[in-house]
Amino acid sequence: MKPEQTHIESWLAARKSQRAARNEAALLEGIQKGSRSALGQAITLIESTKSSDQALAHLLLRALPQATQLAKRIGITGVPGVGKSTFIENFGLQLVAQGHKVAVLAIDPSSSRTGGSILGDKTRMERLSQEPNVFIRPSAAGRTLGGVAKNTRQAIALCEAAGYDIILVETVGVGQSETLVHGMVDFFLLLMLAGAGDELQGIKRGIMELADTIVINKADGANEVAAKAARSEYAGAIHVFSQRPDDWQPRVLCASGLNGTGLTELWSQIEAFFVHMQLNGALQHKRKEQELLLFEQLLQDVLQQQFFTNADKIAHYKRLKQELSQGKLLAYEALSVLFVED
Repeated sequence: MKPEQTHIESWLAARKSQRAARNEAALLEGIQKGSRSALGQAITLIESTKSSDQALAHLLLRALPQATQLAKRIGITGVPGVGKSTFIENFGLQLVAQGHKVAVLAIDPSSSRTGGSILGDKTRMERLSQEPNVFIRPSAAGRTLGGVAKNTRQAIALCEAAGYDIILVETVGVGQSETLVHGMVDFFLLLMLAGAGDELQGIKRGIMELADTIVINKADGANEVAAKAARSEYAGAIHVFSQRPDDWQPRVLCASGLNGTGLTELWSQIEAFFVHMQLNGALQHKRKEQELLLFEQLLQDVLQQQFFTNADKIAHYKRLKQELSQGKLLAYEALSVLFVED
């Protein structure tokens, strides 16, 4: 037998063994033991579109034990070029130095043409990725709006089961629909830049109203003065918003993800937020609302799957798309026809 053939057969045997080990019991055991490999396999499983993988993923998610201690779920978003990855790396390193286990779920934008993503966040956080108490998982946003991937909420649950007490969710960026992350995290951090034009017009009011803290990033060197001026502008802007139901008053801070200044103050602000939210019961209420949002998302997914697994419906759907492209129907007319004739 040729050496090349032996190598190929060994590789195939190893792959077969790996697939055989991908059952919910083995994955759950690995996750609970803190295996990053098992955690990565589990997230790959929940992201898979194969029906067999989805069935296994559902079994795994149902088997997850209830967390004895609530992990801090922190969503981080910001305008393009704000330096999210550098910020998260230095922030994560500070948290690890304090004894925390940190999971980073980084969402990369997907191409509207090919559907592909670069998934390069792990390479942009090289120092953080080398820490044994850190797990970094880049995922493609796909067609999901809101700056998050379709299965981000389930990935958070898996990370919590693996013992990570801080979950950082880095979203695609800021846009009109980039607010879904707010429905799956406890603390929503908005990163902004100074000196990039009219700051207050460069961000949607809806995002600012959702932010629990705004950080003017890259407040270092020659940009420090401009950052402090921008902080004053944003601080004035958020005070005109109506009082929040949880009675939390967001602050605007300056920080530098590059040299780490301001990150200690930010963490103190985050800790104060969680104390405030736990004392008035708002955190528990927020978690219950998150479950309701997850239910609605899963329901939409199931209904969509059921629709596109019906051959007659798919054929009808394709015919209507053809008529739309030929100008024979308007979009709302096609929708009416689709469900009237269903």
